Amino acid sequence: MRIDAHQHFWTYNTKDYGWIEDERIQRDFGPQDLKPLLEQHHIDGCVLVQVNQTEEETQHFHQIALENEIVKAVVGWTDLFSPALEERLQEYKKLPKVKGFRHIVQGEPVGFMKNPEFVKGVKLLGKYGFTYDILIYPTQMKDAVHLVRECPDVTFILDHLAKPYIREQKVQPWANYMKELGSFPNLYCKVSGMVTEAAKLWRREDFQIYMDFALASFGMERLMYGSDWPVCLSAADYSTQLALVEGNFNRHEGIFGLNAIKAYGIY
Repeated sequence: MRIDAHQHFWTYNTKDYGWIEDERIQRDFGPQDLKPLLEQHHIDGCVLVQVNQTEEETQHFHQIALENEIVKAVVGWTDLFSPALEERLQEYKKLPKVKGFRHIVQGEPVGFMKNPEFVKGVKLLGKYGFTYDILIYPTQMKDAVHLVRECPDVTFILDHLAKPYIREQKVQPWANYMKELGSFPNLYCKVSGMVTEAAKLWRREDFQIYMDFALASFGMERLMYGSDWPVCLSAADYSTQLALVEGNFNRHEGIFGLNAIKAYGIY
């Protein structure tokens, strides 16, 4: 089974999606838009990832997953600081397509992931068999090392290679932290989101060193492909961004499906 491990849906409005600056993606995107693209590229399903930090979106995405066979898993949002978190997770265990959670840590200050209450919340995800997607910038990678070290029983997925500075072709200290993060066996990494971090007129060669470091750090067994569609459309169409990753990893069955299935418990 081939899996796109990272994509989004939204009903566009300026209040909830003010961060979308590119007019090309200032519109609605749903499963009816993605399904033909997956079929065209012989991809069997996808992982639908949170956009807004609301419980309502998580519930809505789960319903979409129930109604659309292409959505194999949902990474939602819940308040990891809530004193009622354990009760909320018990309720989410009743939703079979909700496999994990994410917080938009890239929008938080450095040090956010070291907060003991946040760490406590993430540990509870492991207790209930949920994953946690790490969405950060390189300046927060040291904090990610702390979080993953503190939570050995949680399956983590690092989104978008921690958003390296591809536009500037800056590699360090990102590469050193990738090596350290890759040493944790409970952490996977998504080869995703690269084109939107690149210069407007990017070249295939711009990404090579970052994919090489990702492979050296995580190996074929803990990397997974994600399109970051429709966000990627601001820099490349679906076919182009997919070809970029396929050309580098030779359509490896782990990267293009099996690793995501294992990490998220897709069946």
